[in-house]
Parts: sequence; structure tokens; C-alpha cells
Amino acid sequence: MHILLTGGAGFIGSNFVRLVLRDRPEYRITNLDSLTYSGNLENLTEFENDDRYAFVKGDVRDPEVLGKVMPSVDAVVHMAAESHVDRSIMDSGPFVDTNTRGTQVMLDVWRRTHGSDKRFVYVSTDEVYGSLPLENPEIKFTETTPLDPSSPYSASKTGGDLLVNAYHHTFGMDLVTTRCSNNFGPFQFPEKVIPLFVTNLMDGEQVPLYGDGKNVRDWLHVDDHCEAVLTVLERGESGEVYNIGGNNERSNLELTHAILEIMGKGDEMIRYVEDRLGHDRRYAIDASKIKNELGWSPSRSAWPGALEETVKWYVDNRQWWERVKSGAYQDYYEKQYGQRA
Repeated sequence: MHILLTGGAGFIGSNFVRLVLRDRPEYRITNLDSLTYSGNLENLTEFENDDRYAFVKGDVRDPEVLGKVMPSVDAVVHMAAESHVDRSIMDSGPFVDTNTRGTQVMLDVWRRTHGSDKRFVYVSTDEVYGSLPLENPEIKFTETTPLDPSSPYSASKTGGDLLVNAYHHTFGMDLVTTRCSNNFGPFQFPEKVIPLFVTNLMDGEQVPLYGDGKNVRDWLHVDDHCEAVLTVLERGESGEVYNIGGNNERSNLELTHAILEIMGKGDEMIRYVEDRLGHDRRYAIDASKIKNELGWSPSRSAWPGALEETVKWYVDNRQWWERVKSGAYQDYYEKQYGQRA
């Protein structure tokens, strides 16, 4: 199988490349990435000379680029997205443009190229469901939970979800959607909470904790997520949605204390900051459908081990995150391709 992966230079995408080329040696991947600020080709240097892997710099909103790469592939895994909620609150335009319109362009070119014959997996988020109440811990998101996004980011992803559903219904295209919970693991851009907190502590800086810290998230290791997406690509039913979760709900305060303990730091390193606008209180995934129908369940997400391994990765890879925080990682593209990303 030859897969077109969008956003493959990012956190989840680069780990998906690594998983597929390791576990499916007969597969090939073409990585289409526009290399915005969070795209980092240094995440994939180990595959530069692997003839199963190819990189194409291009935008999911560009039908000309898509028209060149789509005819030769057998399937799409569409991960490319603007994904940081705080940035979407500051400026929602790029989120709507990439996450909603970009998905529409992808679907149109894929339909013109392959009709309804080949699979397209749309990688979405549990944030499209909105927020759950803290006082009812037994309630979780299922695939039939109404979509009720709370942030500009989640609204833009919901636009993509609805387009995928509409194109399947209208055109009979082989489309499948996944909705995952919060990811963690290696190569995550250090604006996200776990690498931000670890790298701040390594530099002797406090960690910024929003509000009262009681917001709850279901934490999913990126390798578990990538394995689930591959499972859906290979065996999922056309037109279906599959929730992907880690069965690992933690409050932000609990997460913060766990990181502090691993790093040997005390509560004095916590700096409480004003809460995010419209901050969702709780996400929780019911992933029983993908377990019962496709046989997938998380095997790498359990704490404390998975969190300890993740913290250790950032401790052991200071050079990687220092280059990301400084912006020097973009020099790599210029060296390889003769221009800035």
C-alpha cells in the first residue's frame, strides 16, 4: 500500500511514519507537509535514504500540488491541521482555512482522482464533542455524541468532520473518521503542556497552570494513537467514526504534580495563570467501538510508566527541543532544499 500522509512532519504524523515503516515494511509513505511552524523534518532524518519514504512540500489547500501526488497513492491519512487552541483564540482564520477548507480541497481532489474506490482517513479530535461536566465522571464521549465544539480550533475541525460525512453520504466515497483524545510522547512541539512543562523545569522555570487545574483530559500515547489509525485504515468500515482514547483520565493538576515528582521538583515551581477563554472542563473517550469491532485497545498509554518514559525522552533530547524552541530546526529545511520553510 502507498499512503499519502498529510502533516507528516508534525508530532503525530512523524510518529505515524515511524510506526508504519517499522511494522509494515511492504508499505510506502509520501509525506505532504507545508512546514508551518510546527512541521519539523528533523523528526524524520532516519528515513531520508529509505526508498519507501518520500517528502513533498505542499499545502492541503493547493489543488495543483494534490493533483500531482494523489494519482500514485492507494490511500490518504489526512492529519494536517492547525491544532493549538490558544492560537485559535488569538486568530481563528488559519484554523478555518486549513482545517475546514483544506479538508474540502483534499476531498474534492481525491474524488476527482479516485472516485469512490480508495480509502481516505480523516484524523479528527475529541474536542469536536465539546465539554463534559466534572460532576458526572461516568459520562463519556461516544461516536453518537452530538458535535458541540467550544473553541475556534474545535469548530474548524468539526467543519472537516461534517464535510467528510457529507461527501460519504453524497458521493459514496470510502471515508472514515477517527477522533482521538490528548496525545503525548516524543517529538511533540513544546507549546503543548507536557513538553512545555518538562522543558521549562529543565531550564529552571516555573510551569504555567491554567485556572484551578481541575480540567480533565484523557491522555493517549502517540504510538497507541498511530496504531489505532493504521487499524482503521486497514480494517475500518467505510462511513464510520471511531473514537480513540487512552483510558487514562487525569486532571491538569494531577498531570502537573506527576511531572514535578518525576523531575524531582516541588509545588513552588507551579505558576497559576488566568484560565483560557472558554476552557473545556472535561474530555473522556469511550473507545469500546474500535475495541469491539476492530480489536484495538491502548497498550502504551498507562501511567506512571508511559509518562515517565515521555519525560525521559525530553530530558535525553535537549538538543532537539532547544532547536525547536529557538527556531533553529527550520535551518534543516534550508540546508536540504536551499530555502527557508
